[in-house]
Amino acid sequence: MAQVEATTERIIAADAETVFDALADYKEVRGKVLPGQFSEYEVREGGDGEGTLVHWKLQATSKRIRNCLLEVSEPTDGQLVEKDRNSSMVTTWVVTPAGEGKSKAVVSTVWNGAGGIGGFFEKTFAPKGLGRIYDELLQNLATEVEK
Repeated sequence: MAQVEATTERIIAADAETVFDALADYKEVRGKVLPGQFSEYEVREGGDGEGTLVHWKLQATSKRIRNCLLEVSEPTDGQLVEKDRNSSMVTTWVVTPAGEGKSKAVVSTVWNGAGGIGGFFEKTFAPKGLGRIYDELLQNLATEVEK
């Protein structure tokens, strides 16, 4: 099994604290900014950063749907980590200042991929597909916080 990684970033015209607070707001903001590949969104515990337990289904392709149950932690300032209880998938969000009134949001997801030829295709194509999904999510987030 090879580790698979997908990373996407975006400069957002809002300060880092505003962007981070929006990302960590699973009750109000996160559900609004998720693209159409996410469904069955539900906050099960908490709802604001550390200690949140959130569920969604992620349809990465027409045949691949992940049932995700994510535990949220905040290991350092400006960092959210979502660990999936149902798989090896871990998503890390990092928000840092990027000049006056701007911030850089970086999202990176890693998981243990399949072996063999299936694993080759997963490692080759999954990061691009997930990157497109996260790019749309970051665009929606930017639209939300730049109001």
